Parts: sequence; structure tokens; C-alpha cells
Amino acid sequence: MDEKKKFSQGENEKTLTTRQGHPVKNNQNTRTVGNRGPATLENYEFIEKISHFDRERIPERVVHARGAGAHGYFETYGVAGDEPVEKYTRAKVFSGKGKKTPVFVRFSTVIGGAGSPETARDPRGFAVKFYTEDGNWDLVGNNLKVFFIRDAIKFPDLIHSLKPDPITNVQDSERAFDFWSNTPEALHMITFVFSPWGIPANYRQMQGSGVNTYRWVNEKNESFLVKYHWEPVQGIKNLTQEEADKIQSMSSNHATQDLYQAIEDGEYPEWELYVQIMTDEEHPELDFDPLDDTKLWPKDQFPFLKVGKMVLNKNPENYHNEVEQSAFGTGVLVDGMDFSDDKMLQGRTFSYSDTQRYRVGANYLQLPINKPNKHVGTNQEGGQMAYHNDKGPNKHVNYEPSNMNGLEEVNRDHDYYQPHVEGKLVRESIERKNDFKQAGETYRAFEDWEKEDLINNLVAGLLPCRKEIQDKMIDLFTKCDEEYGRRVKEGLAMGAKNMMPKSGGSPLGSTESTDAIENAKKEGHDADPY
Repeated sequence: MDEKKKFSQGENEKTLTTRQGHPVKNNQNTRTVGNRGPATLENYEFIEKISHFDRERIPERVVHARGAGAHGYFETYGVAGDEPVEKYTRAKVFSGKGKKTPVFVRFSTVIGGAGSPETARDPRGFAVKFYTEDGNWDLVGNNLKVFFIRDAIKFPDLIHSLKPDPITNVQDSERAFDFWSNTPEALHMITFVFSPWGIPANYRQMQGSGVNTYRWVNEKNESFLVKYHWEPVQGIKNLTQEEADKIQSMSSNHATQDLYQAIEDGEYPEWELYVQIMTDEEHPELDFDPLDDTKLWPKDQFPFLKVGKMVLNKNPENYHNEVEQSAFGTGVLVDGMDFSDDKMLQGRTFSYSDTQRYRVGANYLQLPINKPNKHVGTNQEGGQMAYHNDKGPNKHVNYEPSNMNGLEEVNRDHDYYQPHVEGKLVRESIERKNDFKQAGETYRAFEDWEKEDLINNLVAGLLPCRKEIQDKMIDLFTKCDEEYGRRVKEGLAMGAKNMMPKSGGSPLGSTESTDAIENAKKEGHDADPY
């Protein structure tokens, strides 16, 4: 398709036209019988304009609807810690020190709608699209390193419990705690979300994590389990509930504005990417399953290995085209990467891309923000808003195999990775759940002020709940740590009137003290509980 602009006589690049290219002579008045009307049906310019306006909004994401984005690049260090990265993966995006790969990043809140405030106590989405030489790679994650559940079949229920009540259309903490009181695996994530780490101050000073466990595959077709972690060079900063409430009273989009303005001012945010590597096996020596998304891999056993950095240096030119229509999927991997048997990853891999086909359309990958920076040849046909031909040299051939100059399979340098799979088809939970240990360890790792904040927020969320739910949650917290459960119980018994934060309009409660984090850093404490 010829992208070159062509102008009729008397027109230039400022000329207003219809979508058909017709110059618009009067954009202020519809065509009517006399200047008072009625209007006529053949108002083509008006009908084209208003009918497009009627369709300006595509369905918003069910989760992660509220977001901001930016362009930039990823620069590989060519190593994973002290080892050549090729020891672990043949993915070209990581090979060759100093290689730069264009990226687009979308940050988001999770539960609220597109117009919801960015001060919510809520996980944050951190999705990165790498436009690599081998095609796109999407690293889709959150700011926190664990999640509420370990099996994707529970995801709709989790989200329903956090979304507004289907009758009142109001979020209700009792619904959330009702679900969690019957889902012990959520305790680790709850401990983080209700702690000072529940409200990031902005997107620039926020961590990111792939959350799921993936595989890396090297030149020898050896595989390793891998987890991804983004660490902000700007440092980590969060908000107290009081600070969040103050910001929300003045702005509902402070984080979007902060990111845009920083890039506009040339203060380009950076993150370094770290990986944790584990040999690809069950690891029976661990007291948890390494594929369980509710667990952290201990740093002392599986250290963070630095592999590169990301810089965001360009704002979107059009929010809808680039941020709203950007589409990510956990199944978008390149050669040298593969799936693990992580149950959340398996479920997300279908759901994410399927959501984009519904939300944006079957041809969402033809949009400039989503298409790879390389040749695409698919033989796929039709569908809404198809405008690009992905067929081979012979446009008559939209199938494969063919003898008539159609698309052909590539001669691969490597076979597909072939993991060995054997066993009965069952519907069972994993054996090493260990739902309480890491949640207790995380609680004990918090400083006193962090524990206080955590208890305050939990009590605020639990106070409106019926006693049965309160008692079940107290029992679960006690199994994590005796002090943890006791303090929640005492807070509920007192009504916690002297220490309750404001609810912030969310079933997830309050936050942390920025000053306390800074003081902790000055005193030599590690502000990061991971």
C-alpha cells in the first residue's frame, strides 16, 4: 500500500477531509431544509463523523483497564551475572553486549475501570513488548513478585470477588475476604498487598516481575527454569493511605501524568532486568513447588542475575492507538524461550491473546503498536479491519504446502524444545502447597512500622465483614505467624478506631510510609522485603 500523501488542487496537509478523502467545506453545520431544519438523511459527512464517534471506544480490558505507556529500548549486558547468557538461553535479544531492542511498556492498575484513580491499593501491571529480530516477545507481569492463586481456573472467581457487587455495583471488602478466607494460597499475596507495598507512588519507581515461571533453552537444547524481575534505577517509592487520599482528592491520573512529564522533561526512567535461574526439574529438596506463583524463590539459593537494562525515552503520539490498543500475551515468546508447566502461565497463555481478539479484533496484530518489526507471512485471511496481506509471493495461494510459490516452512537451526511429559490426566492440586510458611516469613521480615501498617489495613478491610469470615481469616493469619493472627484479632476486638486508615474506596484497604522507607535506607536496612 502506498503510504505517500497525495493532495488535490488547493489542498495541503492541513486540509480537513472525510475518511474517504473528500475535502470538508463546512464542519459546523449539518444539511437541513432551511436553517432551522429538519435534517436530511443524506448528511454523509455528518453520518460518517457521528457514527465513528459512536464507536470510538473499544471494550475496555476486564482487568488492567486503567493504564499508561511509553516507548524505549532494552540493552542487553550479554551476561547473566558472571556467566555468558548463552549458557542458559539462545534467545538473540540477550546475546551480544550492548545490543538494543525497541520496546513498548504498558503500566496499569488491575481491578478498577478505565477512569478509576491510580491511588488504589491494588497490584500494578507491568507489561513489556520487545520488538526483537526474531519477532515479538511479550513479558507480561505485575509489580509484586507473587500472586493470589496458583491455578488459572480460579482467576474469574478472584476477579469477581474484587469487582463491584453485581447487584449494588459497589466494591465490598466482605466479598473479597469471603473468597480469600476459603483460599489459603492467597495469604502471601494478601500480606504484600495490605502492607506498605500496596500503593506504588508512581510507575517510574515501581518494581516489575514476570510472576510466572518460564523456561530458557540454550544451543544444546538444555532447559532452565527462569523468573524475571525489573528493578527501578530511580529507586522504589510507595504512598501512605493519607498521601494517596490527598493525591486522589486532586487527581485521579497522577501516575500517568508523572510518567508522561518525566519523559517529556528528558528524565528517562530506567529499570535493570534480573533473572533467577533454576535447573529444570521438580526440586524435591524445596518445601514448595517452584512452579507455584504464590511463592518466592529464595535469593540465597537462586540469586538475582543482572542481564540488561530498559530505558523509556518516548511518549506515545496517540494514547488510543498505542496504549489502549496495545495487546500483550504470555504466549508471545521467541526462540530460546519456552513454557513451563506453571498452571497460571498455561491458563494465561490462552486467555490473554483470546481477550485481545475479542477486545481489539481478530487482526489486532496488524496494528502498528502490535506488529513485529520483521517479515510476517501467515496465510490468514479476512476478519474485521484486515488491511494487510500476509501471503507469499503468489497472492493466489493462501495455503501451505503448495508447489505454486506460496509460503514455506523455514529450515530451522534448532528443533523445538521437547520436554518429556508422562502421567495420568487428573484434576488435582499440587502436593507441596505450603500456603503459610512464606507468608509468615514475609510478615516477620517487615519492620515494626510495616507490620503496624499491614495490621491497620487488614483490620480496616475486615471490620465490615461478618464474624465467620473474620474468624477464618484470623485462623489463617495465625497459621502464618502467631503474632500476625493475634494482632489482627486484637485489632478487630478493639474496633481499631485509633489506628484505622481510611478505606480509600477499595476492598484492598491502605498503604505505607515513604519517609519510613527512606529512613530505613539511611539506617542501612533493606527496604525491599523480597
